[in-house]
Amino acid sequence: MERFRYGPYQWGPDPLAPPYEVRGAVDDLGRDVMDGARPSDALRNLLRRGTGDTPGLDDLLRQVRRRREEAQGRGRLDGTLDRVRSLLDRAIGEERAALGEDPSDTARMRETELDTLPSDTSAAVRELAGYEWRSDTARQTFEELRDLLRREVLDSRFRGMKEALRGGTEQDHERVRSMVDALNAMLDADARGEHTQADFEEFMAEYGDFFPDSPRNLDELVDSLARRAAAARRLMGSLTPEQREELRGLIEQTTAEAGLRESLDRLSGELRARRPDLDWSGESAAPMDGSEGLGMGDATTALQDLADLADLETALQQGYPGAGLDDIDEEAVRRLLGRPAVDDLARLRAIERELRDQGYLRGSANRPQLTPKAVRRLGETALRELGGDLTSPGRPGGHTAAGAGASGEPTGATDTWTYGDERPIDAVRTLSNAVARGARDSGGRVRIRPDDFEVAETERHDAAAVCLLVDVSYSMTTRDLWGGAKQTAMALHSLVTTRFPRDAVQVVGFNDYARELSADTLTSLQPEHVQGTNLQHALLLAGRHLDRHPDFVPIVLVVTDGEPTAHLERDGTTSFSWPPSPQTAEATLVEVDRMTARGAALSVFMLANDPRLEEFVNHVAERNGGRVLRPDPTRPGAHVIRDYLTRRRRVAS
Repeated sequence: MERFRYGPYQWGPDPLAPPYEVRGAVDDLGRDVMDGARPSDALRNLLRRGTGDTPGLDDLLRQVRRRREEAQGRGRLDGTLDRVRSLLDRAIGEERAALGEDPSDTARMRETELDTLPSDTSAAVRELAGYEWRSDTARQTFEELRDLLRREVLDSRFRGMKEALRGGTEQDHERVRSMVDALNAMLDADARGEHTQADFEEFMAEYGDFFPDSPRNLDELVDSLARRAAAARRLMGSLTPEQREELRGLIEQTTAEAGLRESLDRLSGELRARRPDLDWSGESAAPMDGSEGLGMGDATTALQDLADLADLETALQQGYPGAGLDDIDEEAVRRLLGRPAVDDLARLRAIERELRDQGYLRGSANRPQLTPKAVRRLGETALRELGGDLTSPGRPGGHTAAGAGASGEPTGATDTWTYGDERPIDAVRTLSNAVARGARDSGGRVRIRPDDFEVAETERHDAAAVCLLVDVSYSMTTRDLWGGAKQTAMALHSLVTTRFPRDAVQVVGFNDYARELSADTLTSLQPEHVQGTNLQHALLLAGRHLDRHPDFVPIVLVVTDGEPTAHLERDGTTSFSWPPSPQTAEATLVEVDRMTARGAALSVFMLANDPRLEEFVNHVAERNGGRVLRPDPTRPGAHVIRDYLTRRRRVAS
């Protein structure tokens, strides 16, 4: 018999949720990569910003800072002293009222005793500890004072003790003493290597109501108690010297009367030894605002929260070497920011995990790298954002290397027949269209109409050798043109490799030198503070690419913001000159002429309104038979893609 067990709802990830959709995150990652960020920096930026409806670390940091302001505004830290002074003054006033009604000499002597009490609160409380009160009301007020001190002192060490002991009996206080002794004994056993988890569970079964945060083991208990003890020391350091002495005297007197002074001192020493990394200096904490005075327990809680918020802020900033999301204490996030923040953190961790699990990231946590799958995605995204509907089906360039003509390999796809189409008729699709239209007559014959015809799509054998020469010199960075140029290169590379796989594409980046850029290299390409526009070297590399594909139609595209200022010498070194030297112009034009001899007309995309550049590129166009285009300098990609598709159609026709 199958059984089902039901229980209360527990917070956590939905076990039925589909795998996390990370393509949007990959696109966000890609935008930073396009702007020149390393993959590690791009991932860090993504986690800081968040993505889609998932808040990032910056949002969690804002919550931390808001909580810090709230904690600092809870009130003053000297509330216990104020409350003790108030109760002391009230008790003395009630006692004086009772003594005033008594005409005896004994009453006068007691009034004198009250008159000579020390002004120091702790000293006055200490002297009144053995005082025989005439007024029952005054006695009750003084006992209220002592009870408040006991609960506040213990609450500053054990969170929640103030409420746990409200109205407590002597048996309750004896149980506290037993708990502290048992805790010290458990720590001693652990130091000897004799402590077991069973010992801890037995301790919690007996005294777990004193620990509302429900630690799961001794380490968690020590961490909680040590953080609170360190906060209590910061509380003392935040008071004035006079307040500090008064409160220290009250604490010592209270713990001594409760029989806890020695055991609490012993516990403090053990906690400090086990957590030396905490701030035990006792120096002044962050300033606290607010008109209301906080008791010792609440003040300690406020300072503990401030310290925990500072630690959480450091973890969320991720500004130290080797930082990662696993460094963020999920329990601290839950305690300080609430459950929704824990869920936000879990979603951020899921993004990083799924980027790896779904094959977009590889490498170590500190040095992640984009996989070929991610590179393809970035190229497709760049193409989609730049090309718009330029490459959609039904528009020029929308089909892959397929089109009209009887020759070519069938692709398996079909197209609607139009008058003059030379592609072979697809008989199956044509008859299916007619049958679906209901064209069968009573004799079983199928009558076919012209709009029933479909033709088999074929792939052309024509191909192009495509060279994109992209200026990556320092001026491209200073003019904020670098990101658009990189996006253009990624988009064109993706378009050629996915839509026109027979074409051979080469991307060349050039500053003082030129070098071929693969798709992987493009994604990791960063701005370089290098002067020099060596178009001559770029054309030289492009010429070699064309020579490797002599039967391909050449398409050469140049994106630049400046006239050539560098060229290669015979020994392979680069020669830079500003203003540009005649030797640089001459060397560049030699390569232009070689392109002309290969039948490669240059399309030059001019990104700067520079008279010298305009004069040079116009001369190149006249000499080579190419053309000069002036796109939006920050987004040249759409123009480059359109020019490639236009020239590609000429190849197809």
